[in-house]
Amino acid sequence: MYIPPAFRDDDIESIRATIRAARLASLVTATTEGLVATPLPLFLDENDGEHGVLYGHVAKANPQWKLQPIGDALAIFAGPDAYVTPSWYATKQETEKVVPTWNYIAVLAYGPVEFFQEPERLLEVVTRLTSKHEGARAEPWAVSDAPADFIAAQLRGIVGVRIPVVRFEGKRKMSQNRPEADRIGVAAGLAASENHTDREVAPLIPLPS
Repeated sequence: MYIPPAFRDDDIESIRATIRAARLASLVTATTEGLVATPLPLFLDENDGEHGVLYGHVAKANPQWKLQPIGDALAIFAGPDAYVTPSWYATKQETEKVVPTWNYIAVLAYGPVEFFQEPERLLEVVTRLTSKHEGARAEPWAVSDAPADFIAAQLRGIVGVRIPVVRFEGKRKMSQNRPEADRIGVAAGLAASENHTDREVAPLIPLPS
């Protein structure tokens, strides 16, 4: 990923926060048949290994797990993003030398991928994934709420994914390269947008305290 110095995010807590907040990731592997990608939820076990280990699962019918990967796998996590119109820049009024851009947060995680089918390992993964996404609900559903034989049958239809992370790349592009007046205009414009994602990005623009 191309990361200009102004947008580089090397802070591990910031990177982990982006991964935790991402509802869906993309798993990409290079194979002899070309690149293969699968959208899927992943969670990071931060206490496993030097950089943590990613876990998830794919459908057994998905050919990705059967294709021998070449080199490390890549997991892509996207944070909030927003289109930025030049109309929000104070610089537009001064010089007109402005163009549109896109603000966004992204984390790439690299590591060797392992696919597994042991029922007890699969059950742990789906239980942890379920707890992660159900935890905030008033009446969270648990894997144990379903009949054990039904869950066992469902587990036979998936394959687990394990990626010990060897390195992260973090990018946080939030108008840091713009003059202060431009950043103030961007934050105000995004905050007033009817798009809820724009409003999520607004407070992420760095402003003077």
